[in-house]
Amino acid sequence: MHHIISIKDFGREDIDSLLDKAEEIHKKGSYKRTLDGKIAAMLFFEPSTRTRMSFTSALNRLGGVAITVDSVEGSSISKGETLSDTIRVVSSYVDVIILRHPKEGAARMASEFSSVPVINAGDGAGQHPSQTLLDLYTIRENMPLDGIDVGLLGDLRYGRTAHSLACALTNYEAVLHTIAPPGLEMPESLMNDLREKGLEIIEHESLESAVKELDVLYATRIQRERFPDSASFSSIANSYRITPEILEGVRENLILMHPLPRAGEIDPAVDNLPYAKYFRQAENGIPVRMAMLEETIL
Repeated sequence: MHHIISIKDFGREDIDSLLDKAEEIHKKGSYKRTLDGKIAAMLFFEPSTRTRMSFTSALNRLGGVAITVDSVEGSSISKGETLSDTIRVVSSYVDVIILRHPKEGAARMASEFSSVPVINAGDGAGQHPSQTLLDLYTIRENMPLDGIDVGLLGDLRYGRTAHSLACALTNYEAVLHTIAPPGLEMPESLMNDLREKGLEIIEHESLESAVKELDVLYATRIQRERFPDSASFSSIANSYRITPEILEGVRENLILMHPLPRAGEIDPAVDNLPYAKYFRQAENGIPVRMAMLEETIL
């Protein structure tokens, strides 16, 4: 049984193989119903638009169907059932479980109780492997994954997409640049882990000091839901914003990415600049998640 829990479980060959498979699906443009008759449980205990809908779309394009739980309130967890019991029961109904959960480590735990493959669709501040794979796919559409400077901007403390992407880059000859507001720096334990795996990391105090050194600028929003109170959030909110002026003089091949939703980090005036790839990035979730579903179910 092949679970997809963390990008840390993937080696370079695994990543490249899955991206190749996604590219092949993407180029075909028409799809075989390879998952005809297969059922996926979409257990989403945190809000989601892109991840949930793109997994559902990917599944439907391959002939499968989804059964969905959208919230704790809509499940037996609201009656006191444990997640492990929910997973045991649901896994007897379906061929794969796609789980989003607010608690870091929930997907790993679920995989220990499931009789079918589990795909982690985001767990707390931990990992978001499907997002990372489509991020890498988007970068690879524009440039090789080796020999590039990648800047992570924003909430690097709680941002699971940033954590996952940083871990994935240890498989490539990339340089990581971090740009975070005070208090939202990447956890030191993760930084140490990345350095031990050979990733060069350059820390910057401001976007302006970093942006001209980058091939990829990956921005994230400051996540209100991760803060203990509104005062803590308000003290940091709106501390950075990407505008056309900031992008003047950047490398010609720069691409600007964002996992979305954005909450003011990117001026809408940037949307029409050639650097903006975040909507294409979201679109790429379909072929990448189709490849992931085939990889886990078949």
